[in-house]
Amino acid sequence: MAPTLRAVLGGLPVKFSGGPWVRPGLLLGGGLVLSEGLSHWLPMEGGNLFTLGTLAAGWWWLSRSRPGRPSRLPSSFDGWQQRCEQLIEQFERLQGPEASLLDLRRQELQALTAARQRPELRLTLTGTRPPESSAQPLAASALRSPLPLRLDWGLPLPLISAKWHWPEPFAQADVLLYHLRLPLLAVDLRWLEALPSDQPHWLLVECQDAKEAEALLQELASQWPSLQSERLLLWDGAVNTLQEVLGPLAIWLNREGRSLRQATSLRSIQGLHSRWQADLERLRRHEWRRLLQRTQWVVATGVAITPVPSLDLLVLAVGNGLMLQEMARLWDCPWTLDQLRGASLELAKATVALGLVEWSSQALVTAARLHGATWLVGGALQALSAAYLTRVVGHAMADLLALSAGVSAPDLALIQREAPLLVARAAEAEKLDWSKFLQEAKGWIQGSGKGGWAASA
Repeated sequence: MAPTLRAVLGGLPVKFSGGPWVRPGLLLGGGLVLSEGLSHWLPMEGGNLFTLGTLAAGWWWLSRSRPGRPSRLPSSFDGWQQRCEQLIEQFERLQGPEASLLDLRRQELQALTAARQRPELRLTLTGTRPPESSAQPLAASALRSPLPLRLDWGLPLPLISAKWHWPEPFAQADVLLYHLRLPLLAVDLRWLEALPSDQPHWLLVECQDAKEAEALLQELASQWPSLQSERLLLWDGAVNTLQEVLGPLAIWLNREGRSLRQATSLRSIQGLHSRWQADLERLRRHEWRRLLQRTQWVVATGVAITPVPSLDLLVLAVGNGLMLQEMARLWDCPWTLDQLRGASLELAKATVALGLVEWSSQALVTAARLHGATWLVGGALQALSAAYLTRVVGHAMADLLALSAGVSAPDLALIQREAPLLVARAAEAEKLDWSKFLQEAKGWIQGSGKGGWAASA
C-alpha cells in the first residue's frame, strides 16, 4: 500500500531549487525513505502507520497556501466579445493560423457585433401549426410600438426532432410568440419544454370554445410547469379579433422594448461563447489524451527502474509535474505552479480517500488471474498501478481545468469540496476503458522486457 500511496503523492510537482517548497518536499521524501528502512525492522502495521503519519505531515505542509478568488463572468456584451476573441486566439494556437474554421468564427462574431446595432425589435411567431399568413397585417398593426418592429410570421417547427433543440434563427428573436391550437399535441409540449429559460416568450392559444380552452389550459399547466398565465393570450381564431387579443403583448413590448434588445445581444454572444468553449474543449481533450498516454508510461517506467523504492517520489514529481504544467498551457490556465500544486493535492487526497489506490492494485492482480497472464510480474504491479492513478488524477485535473476556464486563481476550499466527485467521475470513466489500459500495459511490459523501457514509454 505504501509504495502506491507515494505514487499518488509523487505526482505533485515539488520545487527542489530553492523556495518555500524545499523544506516540505525534503520532509516528505525523507520520511518516506525512513519508513522504507523501518519496514524491515518493524511489523507491517507499524511501517504503514509511520508512512501514513509522514504523508499526513507532508499534506499539512503542502496545504499551507491561500485559496484564490475566481474571476467573475462578464456582465456586458463587450466583456463576452473579448472572451470570444480570446477563444479565437486559443483555436489558432491549437489548430494553426491556416485553419479554415478560424475565418468562419471571426465572421460569426462580427455578425453578432453588427446585429447588436440593429434598431428594430424582432418578434417571431412560430408553432407546429402556425396561423394563416392573412392575419399577419393585422398582427403587425396591433403590435406597433415606438421601436421599429420586424415580425417573422409563421416560421414552422418540425414535427420530429432528434435533439429537440430550438434552431439557431429563433435564438436571434427578441420575443417568441408560440401559436398553440387544439388538440394539444405531444410535439407542442416537447417544443415548449425545450424553450431556453432565458428566451422571452408568449403563448397564443387558439380555441373557439371557452370551456374547451379552460380544460386545455389546465392540462397544459399540469404538464408544463413553466406556463406563465400573464403571458397567455386566448384567441378564437377569427382574424378580426386578433388585434384586440394581442393588446397585452403590445403594451409589454412598449414597456420592455429597449431592455429586450440588450438582453438578446447578451444572450446571443453568451450562446456563441458556450458553443465555442465546447468545441475548444473537444480539441483540448484530444491533445490531452496524447499527453496523458505519454506521461503514464514515463511514470510507469520511472517507478519500475528506480533502484531505491522511495526515490519514485522524485521520478513521479518530475513526470506528473511536467504533465500538469503542459495541461495548464493547454487550457490557457493562468494559475501559478503553487496554485496548480494546491489543486492537484486536493485531487490526490480524494484519490487516496476513495480507495482507488487499493482498487487499482487489486484489479491488476485480478486481471492477471483471469487471463492467466505471466506478464504481470515483479515491479510491474506497482508501476502499472502508478500509471493508472496518473490517468485518474490527470482526468480529474482536466475536468477541473475545464470547469475553471477563465478563472484567474483556484478556490481551494471549493476544490476541496468538489474533489471527491471529480475523482469519482474520472475513476468511473477510466474504469470503462480498463480493458484498453490492460492491453496497452501488456504491450508496455512486453516492450520493456526487450530492453525497451524508454522506447515503450
